[in-house]
Amino acid sequence: MVAEVSGTFEERLAAVRNRIETACVRAGRSPDDVLLIPVTKGIDPDLVTVAAREGLDVFGESKVQEARQKIGMCPGNVVWHMIGHLQSNKVKEAVRLFAMIHSIDSLELLRLVAGACEDAGRTLPVCIEVNISGEGSKYGLPAAEVERVIVAGNDLGRIEVRGLMAIPPAAEEPEASRPYFRRLRELRDRLRQSTGVELAELSMGMSHDFDIAIEEGATMVRVGSILFGKRGNKA
Repeated sequence: MVAEVSGTFEERLAAVRNRIETACVRAGRSPDDVLLIPVTKGIDPDLVTVAAREGLDVFGESKVQEARQKIGMCPGNVVWHMIGHLQSNKVKEAVRLFAMIHSIDSLELLRLVAGACEDAGRTLPVCIEVNISGEGSKYGLPAAEVERVIVAGNDLGRIEVRGLMAIPPAAEEPEASRPYFRRLRELRDRLRQSTGVELAELSMGMSHDFDIAIEEGATMVRVGSILFGKRGNKA
């Protein structure tokens, strides 16, 4: 999967940015249209500070409880996205901590988030997580159910459905992810037509395959190990 990383954080970040630019050139896109989200699961707050000094200002966390402990120890000028599975009993805290949630995987969860946003007096952008591969072990809605949730989201106050998110099956070769990324983009394009919602964001691609995701239309890539190395690393 992801090779062992080497070099300084600055060197690794430069390599990732170069790969983003190269993938955008191949796809005829601007690098400005792709948001790099460093994933900080298991990463020491001091290393988040190093990353923030290099101009990174949006970070992704997978667990509410880790975010709760970490965010106060990180620079206050960065924002946080929830990218992992969100449990219903963590919704209120997630609404307080995060600027965006990528992993809405049911209508019930969407309604809970809308209610928590109403209580907090804020509006929150979200992505709908799609089980694009149909794997039983994956979170996410079946593709056939996504339209119903988007339409329902339009009727909920305090929610902005911004796009779709997916994780393809694990594979040794990055190219194996392409059909799933393409499928998500094509689903997004159909849903734009049927719902009238812009769905500008496609959150797809991680350390192993983000180049392929960008070629297939990703607007947000979630990259962790190739930037930070093994979990538990310190600056």
